[in-house]
Amino acid sequence: MGKLDDRIAVITGGGSGIGEATARLLVAEGAQVVIVDIDDKNGRRVAADLGARSVFRHTDVSDPAQVEAMVKFSVERFGRLDVLFNNAFATRMGPVGEISIEDWHKTISVTLSGVFYGMRFALPQMVAQGGGVIVNTASISGLAGDYGAGAYNAAKAGVVNLTRSAAIEYARKNIRVNAVCPGMVETPAVLNTFIGQSRNPQKVRKLNEECHPIGRMGKPEEIAKVVLFLACDDSSFMTGSMVVADGGVTAHTGLTGHPLR
Repeated sequence: MGKLDDRIAVITGGGSGIGEATARLLVAEGAQVVIVDIDDKNGRRVAADLGARSVFRHTDVSDPAQVEAMVKFSVERFGRLDVLFNNAFATRMGPVGEISIEDWHKTISVTLSGVFYGMRFALPQMVAQGGGVIVNTASISGLAGDYGAGAYNAAKAGVVNLTRSAAIEYARKNIRVNAVCPGMVETPAVLNTFIGQSRNPQKVRKLNEECHPIGRMGKPEEIAKVVLFLACDDSSFMTGSMVVADGGVTAHTGLTGHPLR
């Protein structure tokens, strides 16, 4: 018996990183999964690896019409929608006084509005069927600020409070809404965005590893296990929660230096 036997899950950003790891884990726990991504190659790869219990759906989460179609597709294909994992994100780096307007809108449209669209179209279906679970990927960057990541900070902070609002609004409808707040996780998107855009990627990677008291960045599979917990009945008394999985980053004020220096 799996923790999600016969439940239908939709995972955005499911073609790599946390989304891929979560898709694999949820299928192993009995779920049928819709892999959602704009990356057709990787999305189809993951769906093919998972076999008959998975299907790929191309969706740009910044387009509300495509997100609405994604939900309709999932319900028509499987008959219901039990778990929505809003995981897709995009961001551009730059100080608040320098980031382009285009880059700001790109970050907000995918990372925040994409989460809203997912909930906007999934919630009526969940109400109609008598319940469901939504898990959003927020971030510790939604709980505090980062140098050069103002757009991302704003988007993820929005995800945090949007999660809380939906949680209290739909708690009496048997719908739970929670978020996971990872630290730096070693995914292709993170490595390309936060580290790859820097002038000295190797130095930035080392600094990011050292920022985590545990001494390393997180692994996608570690965050996937948190998502599974929030998606299954083990967390049945939790809604509106932000579950931090950050290797100890937010346990430290940052004021007294590093013990290894």
